[in-house]
Amino acid sequence: MKLAPRQLATLATLALLVIASPAAHAEKADRTKPVNIEADRVTVDDKNKIHIFEGHVVLTQGTLSLRSDKLVVSQDIEGYQRGIATGGEGGLARFRQKREGKNEWVEGEGERIEHDARSELSQFFQRGRVKSGTDEVRGQYIQFNGATETYLVTNGPNATTIPSQQGRVQVTIQPKKKDGAPPP
Repeated sequence: MKLAPRQLATLATLALLVIASPAAHAEKADRTKPVNIEADRVTVDDKNKIHIFEGHVVLTQGTLSLRSDKLVVSQDIEGYQRGIATGGEGGLARFRQKREGKNEWVEGEGERIEHDARSELSQFFQRGRVKSGTDEVRGQYIQFNGATETYLVTNGPNATTIPSQQGRVQVTIQPKKKDGAPPP
């Protein structure tokens, strides 16, 4: 299928807006960089504002990269986008982006990653992991609120908690350096 330049620009903008928000402190310069999307197949439904990228999907813009088997981007009547990335290597969708003003990266993965631009809510389902610099959270469900910069991590799907010693939430917080001194 051959897409008109307007359609390609719309696809690229939608995909970027959907995926870029998980990193609240993302590299601001990325917003001015071109969006590149590679996939084996693209389906465009302009009437319903749904765009589906399938097969080895790779989205890049500056330092931002997203890899998945499938990326579905939809837009509501007010222009807000919602995206769902699923599958990928090892069954996990993955993103990575440099943090603003730091030599650190934010990385995340899950069997399904959803982002809602209206609420600035990013969710990682099944085998979720988000790493920011050297700090990391893991759980079956991770919710990141970009507006409040808060996390919710649980050991069950869809924010449920399953009483169990296995499959518990894991958090690693590294000590921070003070005055250039190495951590204790």
